[in-house]
Amino acid sequence: MFGSVYPALEELKQPLSEEQLNVLRNQLKSEGSKPSPQTQFNYAWGLLKSPARKHQQEAVVILTTLYKQESSMRREVLYYLSLGSFKLGDYTNAKRYVETLLKSEPENSQALSLLDNINDKIAQEGLIGIGVAGGVLAVGVGIIGALVRRSRK
Repeated sequence: MFGSVYPALEELKQPLSEEQLNVLRNQLKSEGSKPSPQTQFNYAWGLLKSPARKHQQEAVVILTTLYKQESSMRREVLYYLSLGSFKLGDYTNAKRYVETLLKSEPENSQALSLLDNINDKIAQEGLIGIGVAGGVLAVGVGIIGALVRRSRK
């Protein structure tokens, strides 16, 4: 399952042009201090597609606020919060968001596929972590062995 391609994640890797992002930003600004939830959502979506981590983090903040304030948008917001968290490497929150969505929509195929990808990434990261920890342990044992041999001489 490692390396499976999930279309929504691939789509997030395709950033908007600066002009397209500016259209969304200008729409947000034109609505003043109380932009519509849809305008905020659209801007967050554009920011999530950006390769800039700062933009992605800003998108997650906007989406978190929308989740708290707009119950009618919770489904879409949870899904994109999960995608955004995944893109940022925050797999714990990505999993939490998608599992929350699946509580109300257990048959949601997009959410189920996303959960599979998150679990794969968590497993992959865990294996890498185990490898790193094993390498550190081996180096530590080697150093201790060298010190013990040195002290015997």
